[in-house]
Formats: sequence, C-alpha cells, structure tokens
Amino acid sequence: MHQLGNDPAIAAIGLGSNLGDSRAILAAAVSALNATAGIQVLARSHWYRTQPIGPPQPDYLNGCALLQTTHSPLSLLDILLTVESQFGRVRTERWGARSLDLDLLLYADQILSTPTLDLPHPRLRERAFVLVPLAEIAPDSIEPVTGLAIADLASRVNWSGIRQCPN
Repeated sequence: MHQLGNDPAIAAIGLGSNLGDSRAILAAAVSALNATAGIQVLARSHWYRTQPIGPPQPDYLNGCALLQTTHSPLSLLDILLTVESQFGRVRTERWGARSLDLDLLLYADQILSTPTLDLPHPRLRERAFVLVPLAEIAPDSIEPVTGLAIADLASRVNWSGIRQCPN
C-alpha cells in the first residue's frame, strides 16, 4: 500500500521513451499518473527529441511534468516504477533503450539520500534533456543543492541535439 501524507508537495519528474510508440506511451503514462490517488499532474512540458546516452539506440522523446502529491518521496518512486512496468519497462542494461523511463527529479525542496532514491536526482544538473523541458514548466523552481533556479541551470548546459516536438 502506498503511503499518503497530509500536506501535498510539488514533485518534478522526467519522462523518456525510445521504444514503441513513444509519444503515445508518454501521454498514457502522464494520464496514468494523473489517475492515481494522491497525484495530480499540474503541468507537462513539450516533448523533446534527444540523442541517447549510453549504448547505440534510437533517439528518445523526453519531457517533464510537475505533480502535486500527498505521497512520500519513496512511495512516489514506487508508483513511478509500477507505472514503468505497466508500460513494459524491463531493466536489463544501464542506459539502455526503454519503453518508458520515469525519474523523480525534485520533491519540494528535499535533499535525500537512501539506497533507492537520491533527491534531487544526482545527474539533474548535467542533463540538458531534463533541464530544458523542466525549465519550460518550472523555470523559477530552485534546485536545493545549488540554490540555483532551474532556468539558470538550463542555461549552463549544451542544448545541441535537443529538438522540441510539436504537441
């Protein structure tokens, strides 16, 4: 059973897909999250076509969403992993191709390190494919480790290879 708290928090997630009908999978994943008790999708970025990191594979569609949630960070992570598996995600290769990837990027202003979850996401500050869509929907949100706004972090990364798709 997923843990529900009393006070809602704002969380940012990254979404990605490069197997199957990525656009349909990402849209369905956002809908599935919005239909989950204790989660309301507040905003979603455009989708962006991005070059993969890791082994040779197709380009990704990436985006971000802001959620209002009454779930704890670890409970929200469990929900994200469940949704991934519902859409055929099988973890076989680090940074390999996937039907759906959901990453918990930020949860309010929390800094957290557990064996299964680090907040903010440990590679958030270096990944344009996350920062560009996140800056679209939450430019003034503060990354709690650096104290910098997401828009500032996005301005510091290389945007080459990232192309906004029409919605």
